[in-house]
Amino acid sequence: MRTIRDLDTVELIIKAQELLDSIRGPERVIDAGTLRALEQSGNYVVGLFDGEGADERMVGASIAFFGVPAQRTMHSHITALLPEYRGRGWGRELKEHQRQWAFSREVGRITWTFDPLVARNAHFFLSVLGARVTGYSVNNYGIFGGGDAGDESDRLDVEWKLADIAKAPAADAVAATLEIPEDVEAMRVSDPDAAHEWRLRLRDEMQQLLGQGLRPVGFEAGRGYLFTA
Repeated sequence: MRTIRDLDTVELIIKAQELLDSIRGPERVIDAGTLRALEQSGNYVVGLFDGEGADERMVGASIAFFGVPAQRTMHSHITALLPEYRGRGWGRELKEHQRQWAFSREVGRITWTFDPLVARNAHFFLSVLGARVTGYSVNNYGIFGGGDAGDESDRLDVEWKLADIAKAPAADAVAATLEIPEDVEAMRVSDPDAAHEWRLRLRDEMQQLLGQGLRPVGFEAGRGYLFTA
């Protein structure tokens, strides 16, 4: 049995911090005090739980906060699952829960950033959810540990219009493709120099394509990012 619910006690907030620390490494992505403040001020702070009763375990968490009021937006800071729970569709359930939560509060768009080298996230965000790229940020958070493993933290900025349905681009509309490693996270462990070379290569090629007015609107294994005019 799995459930998604608000993290509305100090005990749950601390468990969420511990969960995120275990996933992101020594560089803490958010602390318990900030989580508690976000929850108490009415923002989106939830956990995903597996099991029930004494066997219940928090296996994921998602945190988002409201943006500029007039724009009816939220910014999703992090949505994370323990590695052994990925690939089951549970991440999609968390994002759908976030979507419905936002809809119920008259929010029409959710923004976030993600590492453009992580293929599983590129596919999920662009091709499954239908989020759209709005920009590219170089070394957005500085150099830190966590998901970037000490490399520069380039990010794609995306916007998810919650009323839209994900739709793959027509084959004849794809003007360019941009391949990335199948598993850069494993590469960062086995060959960090090669992973950094990919960072610089992707930064250069992505910025060139964006500068030409093209936008990545999907992602396919073996082809990478799919760009249209």
